[in-house]
Amino acid sequence: MKRVFLFLLTNLLVVVTINIILSVLGVNVYLARSGYGYNMQDLAVFCFVWGMVGALISLLMSKVSAKWMMGVHVIDRRSAEYGWLVSMVEQLSRKAGLPKVPEVGIWDSPEVNAFATGPSKRNSLVAFSTGLLDSMQQNEIEGVAAHEIAHIANGDMVTMTLLQGVVNSFVMFFARIIAWAVAQNAREESRGSIQFAVTMLLEIVLGILGMLVVAAFSRYREFRADSGGAKYAGRQDMIAALQRLSMNTRRYDQEPALATLKIAGGVGRFFASHPPLEDRIAALQRGA
Repeated sequence: MKRVFLFLLTNLLVVVTINIILSVLGVNVYLARSGYGYNMQDLAVFCFVWGMVGALISLLMSKVSAKWMMGVHVIDRRSAEYGWLVSMVEQLSRKAGLPKVPEVGIWDSPEVNAFATGPSKRNSLVAFSTGLLDSMQQNEIEGVAAHEIAHIANGDMVTMTLLQGVVNSFVMFFARIIAWAVAQNAREESRGSIQFAVTMLLEIVLGILGMLVVAAFSRYREFRADSGGAKYAGRQDMIAALQRLSMNTRRYDQEPALATLKIAGGVGRFFASHPPLEDRIAALQRGA
């Protein structure tokens, strides 16, 4: 959940910032005059380019923003307490055929969580919470680490970036069309400010709705990462890791619906980046 949430939050902030800059520079005014009513193709190309740019910037910032937002500090083999964890990640990375071993980080938190992020297979980070390291057996930690390594080996961050870029493009396109239509009903002297305000509001709202598409893909790729984790660490260790996560999840039922590693009920389940743990365990037990 952390990896996906940080990426989506960064993306939303980047896209909104880009559009504020474009509005200040007058680009949106130009599009309002030459695009909406006369050249929809130009508007579509413009939104696609900047939508992809926003997603790519989010990808490039993913590792840095994760370290900053989560307070992750990188460790190496010289760590007296966690040197074994670095060695474990190195071994799993070789099994996965990664061109470069990811950085290994730890952040101080009682939550049971881990994530992998980074713009490429050569520039990635695998991070673990102290809560996870303190509550799991070493074979279970290896299952979690293998799962995160599988995300990197599968190129999941890049794939999600491409998907997010397409979502951004639709968000920017429809936000501008709707805002322009709304502004036409206002007095001429106030149309510009109304169009700007409505565009920003719609980009936030539509951006949040766009997260539904990205979250659905994220749930799908979790099964693939579980399969990769089973390949690198062993199926039983991967199952044991998920079972331990399930036990810890039940201990924190009082937390908010979208808390780390929990699957929300109601509407919130559509925003969940991970499928229910019992479904993932069942898939591994079936050999999927």
